[in-house]
Amino acid sequence: MSRSRLSPFRAVLTLALAALFAGATVPAIAPAAAETTRANPAAKSDTPATTPDVQLVASIDGAVRTLTREEAKQLFLGHRNRLNDGTPVTLIDLPSGQTRNQLYQQLTGKNPIQVRANWSRLVFSGRVRPPREAGSESEALEWLASTPNAIGYLPADVSDKRLKVLLVVGG
Repeated sequence: MSRSRLSPFRAVLTLALAALFAGATVPAIAPAAAETTRANPAAKSDTPATTPDVQLVASIDGAVRTLTREEAKQLFLGHRNRLNDGTPVTLIDLPSGQTRNQLYQQLTGKNPIQVRANWSRLVFSGRVRPPREAGSESEALEWLASTPNAIGYLPADVSDKRLKVLLVVGG
């Protein structure tokens, strides 16, 4: 078969994988369209009250000391799994929602559908493992506090003495 005949198949496969990665059921088109609608109000809002800052955090006792915006972007897009100093890291993702969408949009410039498609492609290729997804903000906080080289994100108004702020991504 020619390359052009495989393109539609690859597009459908990518969408299906993105939907499965997000926990949706196939067909992927309906859930993806609904998710775009949910994500748009946060993206359109430009008031700080509705789009608070998101902070990237790590355990105070862990080996992660600093994090640049570029390192964070590459980590959360799956382009690397170590910091510039060689420290391996585990990424923690919040469940799908406003904070997660905001972090990815502001850090990577990608919307939730693009992020899922990116991770689906990387996971399918066998190159990387996706971030560990917490079931709730409190579960993510506990994982971050107890996992030495974990990096995750929380709303800026959340604080815990067991965590250090590495980077703030503003709204």
